[in-house]
Amino acid sequence: VQLQASGGGLVQPGGSLRLSCQASGFTLDDYAIGWFRQAPGKEREGVSCISNSNSAAHYLDSAKGRFTIYRDNYRNTVYLQMNSLEPEDTAVYYCARRSYFCSFYGTEYDYWGRGTQVTVSS
Repeated sequence: VQLQASGGGLVQPGGSLRLSCQASGFTLDDYAIGWFRQAPGKEREGVSCISNSNSAAHYLDSAKGRFTIYRDNYRNTVYLQMNSLEPEDTAVYYCARRSYFCSFYGTEYDYWGRGTQVTVSS
């Protein structure tokens, strides 16, 4: 089982990025995929999650209306489209796998990808 996060970078406030979480070694449709982030000196927090099969999406309050999570089961990839980025979004972003349903408790996820750095700065 592997999860590979990519797509981070440096972007100005108000800009956009699309993160990708490429999954391998398991059937993506059987699992929820969550995106978490951790900024320096802060605890890890759940940003967004998409459940298995019915693809119900969940968001951190500060991400609602700006971020969109979606999955492409054919490509075994989950995407996080991030618009209207703010300096407060700066963090390392991780994707992780959980059986079936979404949760924002990181301890309930069994596999994690290596993070991708997102920096929002002018």
